[in-house]
Amino acid sequence: MSEATQRLSEFEQLARAFRWATDEDARLQIAVDAAVRLVARCAHAGITINEKGGLLTRVSSDDFVRRANELQYELGEGPCLSVRKDQDTMIVHDLETEERWPVWAPKVHHEFGASSMMSLLVFTNDDCYGALSLYAVDGQHFDVDDVAVAQALAGHLALSMSAEREIDQLGMAIISRLVIGRAEGILMERLDLSADQAFDYLRRISSTTNRKLVAIASDIARTRTLPGDD
Repeated sequence: MSEATQRLSEFEQLARAFRWATDEDARLQIAVDAAVRLVARCAHAGITINEKGGLLTRVSSDDFVRRANELQYELGEGPCLSVRKDQDTMIVHDLETEERWPVWAPKVHHEFGASSMMSLLVFTNDDCYGALSLYAVDGQHFDVDDVAVAQALAGHLALSMSAEREIDQLGMAIISRLVIGRAEGILMERLDLSADQAFDYLRRISSTTNRKLVAIASDIARTRTLPGDD
């Protein structure tokens, strides 16, 4: 089997593992384990969440990534703090001579033995973003092949997470629609309303009480009583 064929097979297996993961944390752990296995010079990997300026290592191969990334937050500089505003992939080929983060880079090199690092954006929303953090140690430096594999892995993870969140949102929308439909049925029976009139009733109650329409519908469906009934 050629190297290209083997690599394709590995990513096909990875895609299947993502699909069968039980939840998002399991999916993130699969990505972290795959990074250490597939990126030749990666010794440590983790998923780092940047939320309101704070860094949290959500999953990791070991404690190395958490300590190295916490150092970024303590010093106020580092690739995990820059990846979203600067570019989707931050690569530090040599931490000993890196000049973009003049305090963090030499410190993480001398204290932890890290020699090279990558931070790759995997998801983002209005108030936080997550990045895949990879570290090489003992004088190893990420090369172009390492970067290509890491970017492919981050892309697979990003697509998987995006699809899962769309499914979750769709599921919540279906549940909400079912709850509203049950409440409309009760209103139609109790007040002799049409479906449109029942929905307008829910919308008026939502507006006057400053509560979400689905919350009001849920109360009606659960208790079979109308707002204002004793």
